Amino acid sequence: MEHIAVAQPDITLHLDMKGLIQDAAFSSGIPEPEIKAWRGRPWSDTVTDVGKEKVARMIEDARSQGVSAFRQVTQRFPSGLELPIEYTAVRVGRKGGLLAVGKDLQATADLQSRLIAAQQAMERDYWKLRDIETRYRLVFDASNEPIVLLRASNLHIIEVNPSAIRALGFSPVGREFLPELAPQERQPFEKMLVRVRERGKAPAVLVHLGPDQDAWMVRASLMTSDDSQAYILQLAPLGVPAHELNRINPPSLDAVFEHAPDAMAIVNAEGAVQRANRAFLGLTQTGTEASIQGEGIGRWLERPGADHAVVLSNIEKHGVVRLLSTTIRGELGTKADVEISAAKIPGSDPEMIAMVIRDVVQRLPIPKVRDRLSATVGLLTEQVGKSPLRDLVSDTVSAVESHYLEAALDLTNGNRTAAAKVLGLSRQSLYAKLNRYGLQESSEGSANRDG
Repeated sequence: MEHIAVAQPDITLHLDMKGLIQDAAFSSGIPEPEIKAWRGRPWSDTVTDVGKEKVARMIEDARSQGVSAFRQVTQRFPSGLELPIEYTAVRVGRKGGLLAVGKDLQATADLQSRLIAAQQAMERDYWKLRDIETRYRLVFDASNEPIVLLRASNLHIIEVNPSAIRALGFSPVGREFLPELAPQERQPFEKMLVRVRERGKAPAVLVHLGPDQDAWMVRASLMTSDDSQAYILQLAPLGVPAHELNRINPPSLDAVFEHAPDAMAIVNAEGAVQRANRAFLGLTQTGTEASIQGEGIGRWLERPGADHAVVLSNIEKHGVVRLLSTTIRGELGTKADVEISAAKIPGSDPEMIAMVIRDVVQRLPIPKVRDRLSATVGLLTEQVGKSPLRDLVSDTVSAVESHYLEAALDLTNGNRTAAAKVLGLSRQSLYAKLNRYGLQESSEGSANRDG
């Protein structure tokens, strides 16, 4: 005889037509043998406040229509245990009262919590990889030595750094590297690459490159990325120091100080302003640097005594202050929320302190974004048991992605090019995602600002 598995309810409540509990039965998975405390009590009194309205709707639907929809509530048991239960209520004849049949969702809730934790871990790992990639990019672009990346399969140029472009004229990517060498130099160069592939390293070889066929020593290393491999070629000129390859005159420190986007000031040990840049003058609504020299920095702080003392005392103790939140009050009465970072200037005599004051008014409203995300996740949680896990995961990922797209557009004032850079996307990918989530129209007004 064939046996058919029937799903048994985890909890069954026998109610009268008013919703008062007459009796209750639990499965073996719920350790609640004592139910006397429930008899005669309204069902709505045994759930949390959020679920009272849902219980009332299930009772009303069961009385009027014979059966109610499935709704999730947090059930409180006499022992104090609280479990997420999904109920449906059914009318039993005309005078038989109601039956509320519930399923324990604790396992599903735990699974969803682990899923969200795994997604957060994946996001943290993604940003770590982005940080590593950013550091690699900074080193690659800032290197004084010419660096060339070659695809290992066909020795085509993948990428060159600015030093290689200036010294060798390697601008287009995708072309072959071997034709850049003299015929007699190609075989030694290829042998070096074979040795690098087999042993991991090889002695450098001499080649002649560039429009003037200058002599260069080339050493190679192998890099694996995804499913492909690439050679990193580092070139050192014979008889020319590498630092002389970049003949760009660096800007003076005075120019960097004056044109910095954040407010900067140099004060003495007592807090008197010695120098200030344009951004500081704009933040404090003062006219010229000469008009504020010698004035105490506390003059523009919302709490002059406390903030001034906190900054100087922490610098005296620790030598540095980071991200001290306060308010700057301008000469014309406007106020701005700022963060102050300061440190002693080594070797200054008399002792001087450098301050960076950052206006955080335009900072991305993270708490607001988090509130929206929490509300969205809460709505999706109510769908547990009604939708497959695959759909729940897809909807959760879509909600998070949509919120971060909106946040990036807010942060960049609608500049989609800047938003794509913030998110680590290409412009084409950003446009595709905006279209997918219906955000394209909201950013159309800022299209003329895309750079």
